[in-house]
Amino acid sequence: MFSITVRDHLMIAHSFRGEVFGPAQRLHGATYLVDATFRRTELDDDNIVVDIGLATTELGAVVGELNYRNLDDEDEFAGTNTSTEFLAKVVADRLAERIHKGALGEGAKGLTGITVTLHESHIAWASYERDL
Repeated sequence: MFSITVRDHLMIAHSFRGEVFGPAQRLHGATYLVDATFRRTELDDDNIVVDIGLATTELGAVVGELNYRNLDDEDEFAGTNTSTEFLAKVVADRLAERIHKGALGEGAKGLTGITVTLHESHIAWASYERDL
């Protein structure tokens, strides 16, 4: 299996519902490093997984839709605990949609999967992995 990973960052504000979250129930900020890993079983005709420039651009566009937002104020997340795990899935699903629409070029048709990892800190992170 071949893979490439591109990176961006994301800054949001949010709060959680539920005692399990302790003080994070209050409004707080989070800054994440965001890694998107693209996988395929065989390299394309150019011997690459996918165009790294396009992958970087599309990850930046997806992250830009969430960046500098209070997620508590976003209608699409109303009533949802926007945990790190949940946000990793949101980013992965939005990237997958862009891939299916051709945003990563013709070579991206051979991609088999994507993993998105949000690093909360140097000691904690969460990932979501999905097939394409």
